[in-house]
Amino acid sequence: MSQQARLSLVLGLNLLMIAGLAVVGLASHSLSVLAAGGDYVADSFAIMLGIWAIEFSKGPRGHPRATTYVALINALALLGVTLYVIVEAVRRLTSGVPHVSGLPVLIISAIATVVMASGALILGRDAGSEDLHMRSVLLDTLSDALASAAVAATGLLIYLTNGLYWLDPAMAIIIGIVIGYGAVKLLRDVVKDLHNRKILSQA
Repeated sequence: MSQQARLSLVLGLNLLMIAGLAVVGLASHSLSVLAAGGDYVADSFAIMLGIWAIEFSKGPRGHPRATTYVALINALALLGVTLYVIVEAVRRLTSGVPHVSGLPVLIISAIATVVMASGALILGRDAGSEDLHMRSVLLDTLSDALASAAVAATGLLIYLTNGLYWLDPAMAIIIGIVIGYGAVKLLRDVVKDLHNRKILSQA
């Protein structure tokens, strides 16, 4: 299956989940679910640009760095999501955590875990060695699956205890740190790739 086809399928899965995460996150007052939704929005934007960049990089007039620039945009967008999530989580922890409905959080996050794991299977484990953009999408998808599983566990604990609402913003901070770490690592790889291409072009 071509890169465009795989990316299009994963994009469809991301778009499918965004609306559900947004609705459940707002209704249940769950910042961790909203954080996951924001991450999916950034990922979807990067995938759409990536599909365009793959086509744009082909042919004699194509730009070979197009997918690298898309990876750069993805990294910056993820850093933006990270900053918002951590600031909002700290605000909730310091000013009072609202009542969080654990069961909806558990259900939507369990669904998101399965959907994102399916997306990683569609991309294939060799996607990480194809180019920077495919690698970033694969890492994003895998991290989304793991983050959703963690949020599902948080929702379960909140539901079973009918309390411990502070776990939700605490989990949001953890998700933000994981997203931020991946974004910084991707940003470092992009800068390294652009530097190497510059050296090769000057040789």
